[in-house]
Amino acid sequence: MTARTFPPPAFITFEGGEGAGKSTQLSRLQPRLAAAGVPALFTKEPGGTPAGEQIRAALLDPALEIDPLAEFLLYSASRAQLVRTVLQPALARGEVVVCDRYADSTLAYQGYGRGLPLPFLRSVTAEATGGLTPTLSVLLDIDPAAGLGRVAQRGQKDRLERADLAFHRRLRAGFLELAAADPERWLVLDATRPADELEADIWARVSALLAQ
Repeated sequence: MTARTFPPPAFITFEGGEGAGKSTQLSRLQPRLAAAGVPALFTKEPGGTPAGEQIRAALLDPALEIDPLAEFLLYSASRAQLVRTVLQPALARGEVVVCDRYADSTLAYQGYGRGLPLPFLRSVTAEATGGLTPTLSVLLDIDPAAGLGRVAQRGQKDRLERADLAFHRRLRAGFLELAAADPERWLVLDATRPADELEADIWARVSALLAQ
């Protein structure tokens, strides 16, 4: 039997504001890749490692007040651990890596949202990631008021979801600015469209990427 060959590994990230529906689309992409016979690893940020999960718990705890700089450094610590122990090994094995959030969320949330200097964030992030950049980033774009309305239906909000509407509007503008600056890497979709349509558009882009 002829050994099956797979496409070169790709690193795909999903980004967006609160309530954009990333989890839904990630759950739909996973069986599509499996059905296509593509070896894939799904993970998330912050988290994805034992250390990262503990950092995640602190970052999302609504009972904690965390200074913006400390918040950024905690995200960076979780990311550095994830890159070195999970992402890089998976890519080296030839797997497609799909991550729920990555460094662009830091630029949007802690940069545009919290107001930390973008050059500083980019510099530290480059060290934390070792320069690992996504091949494709899917931005599920939604008006913050609508996204937070979805979040409210789920029950108790985490620390970031409790930030005011102005914060969420700033980070949305940040995501859109990041995407506009690198259109070849980004796929920007209206997150209010039906989930089936979004799934089809995402798969069309992913399958085209894997065929290159």
